[in-house]
Amino acid sequence: MPEQVPGMRGHRPGALIVTLYSLYTRDIGSWLSVAAIVQLMSEFGVDAQAVRSAISRLKRCEVPVLNAERVGGAAGYTMSDDSRVRLDEGNRRIFERRRAAAGEGWILAVFSVPEAEREKRAQLRNRLTWLGFGTVTAGVWIAPSHIKYETHDLLTRTGLDTYVDLFEGSYWDFATLAERVPEWWDLDRLQDQYATFVDDFGPVLAGYEQRATISEQEAFTCYTAAMSYWRRLPYIEPGLPLELLPRGWNGILAADMFAELRERLAAPAHAFFASTRAGQLADGSRRRGA
Repeated sequence: MPEQVPGMRGHRPGALIVTLYSLYTRDIGSWLSVAAIVQLMSEFGVDAQAVRSAISRLKRCEVPVLNAERVGGAAGYTMSDDSRVRLDEGNRRIFERRRAAAGEGWILAVFSVPEAEREKRAQLRNRLTWLGFGTVTAGVWIAPSHIKYETHDLLTRTGLDTYVDLFEGSYWDFATLAERVPEWWDLDRLQDQYATFVDDFGPVLAGYEQRATISEQEAFTCYTAAMSYWRRLPYIEPGLPLELLPRGWNGILAADMFAELRERLAAPAHAFFASTRAGQLADGSRRRGA
């Protein structure tokens, strides 16, 4: 394992495992053996027991993230259908870097959930938060209109659509949008999270710019850590119009930095993942044939 993996503050093993599946398994049927997961997670200093505990939590979620499956006699896990859909949606948002313009309009989610079904209310709020909605009032949430289809699909798929009415339109009120946006989204918290990404990965990127080559192992750990941290940010901040954000918005610098890390590290990171997985498969085959 490298002496220090950047950006590992606050990373939970489960989040790293989800990132492994999201980044590296799309073209191989999404199955990984337990041995491969343990080996890959050891690159981040996570021991086998912690990996197994994280896997157990991921398969026991209300909507399971992983399903157990044996392949060629080897124990392993594949992504559930629901998690595969969500990760596909997530990757589109992460890599397309869609940003709205102020004149494009807004989508409103207006909802009311009976007290007897308050668990549905909590689920709905969690889903809207994950989509990047800001809060106007307790039952009125707002987001840029470009996520309307994503919102409609997610609420329909999760059975929460019966509690929500969606509206699309323009803003017309007594205050300016630039005044309202900081009331609807916690921009200070967003700035802090972008700043953490820049602080963690800025020096790493600067170092890479001075080097001709990067080892596949180092690329794997850095790229996976960067993705694990970055993947939540395009949801917390769903591409708000730049003209409505504070001057010097550091999300632009952070997004450019992530794009450059991806350009430099994705290919060698995938090569390391593929060789590690292949080695585990070959080792498993030898043991079963012995």
